[in-house]
Amino acid sequence: MTEYFIAPSIIAADFANIAADVAAIESAGADWIHVDVMDGHFVPTLTVGPLFVESLKRVARIPLDVHLMVSEPEKHIEAFAKAGANNLTVHVETCLSLPAVVEKIKALGCAAGVTLNPATPASSLDSALPLVDLVLVMSVVPGYSGQKFMPEMVARVGEIRNKLNALRSSARLEVDGGINAQTLPLMKNAGADVFVTGSAAFKNPKGAFEGVRTLKQIALG
Repeated sequence: MTEYFIAPSIIAADFANIAADVAAIESAGADWIHVDVMDGHFVPTLTVGPLFVESLKRVARIPLDVHLMVSEPEKHIEAFAKAGANNLTVHVETCLSLPAVVEKIKALGCAAGVTLNPATPASSLDSALPLVDLVLVMSVVPGYSGQKFMPEMVARVGEIRNKLNALRSSARLEVDGGINAQTLPLMKNAGADVFVTGSAAFKNPKGAFEGVRTLKQIALG
């Protein structure tokens, strides 16, 4: 039986009250905390680094799912692993050898994830799929929070789910970008089992607890 996970994106939280926000999403049933790391180079935005992950680890009881939107990720993965990342996901566009970077992440004791931009062919992941613990499908162009969901990425989820099934892989298939009460079922039906959500969790008018609880119910329904 498939397990479905909700992974609130901490970039959408209130950084002045981050411990309270973490406690709220955990009590609502969040499974992972998604951490978007952007370097201002591979993507235009600059966000957080290993020190933030280390601080977050001290208040979080659930795994930290770290998405590295950075150039030359092999230079940074050890620092994030030491800071407390449980999962480390890298972009195929930034790796000269995606399988080699995946193996390095696993050697550091983290679950290894791979991802790609919406414009990049899904086949670019093929060399690493037999090795990975996680595949992340971006349903927005990475770099900015709050973008509109790209419906054409539903088919990509289905394509990658078929690839993983053909390999008899137990890797999780995660989606990120515009995930809310309306789009989550589309991605679930296509084969996703982990749902990253920013605004739908932390910007819910009734608070982060209610945002996560609602999405969790939809995912499990």
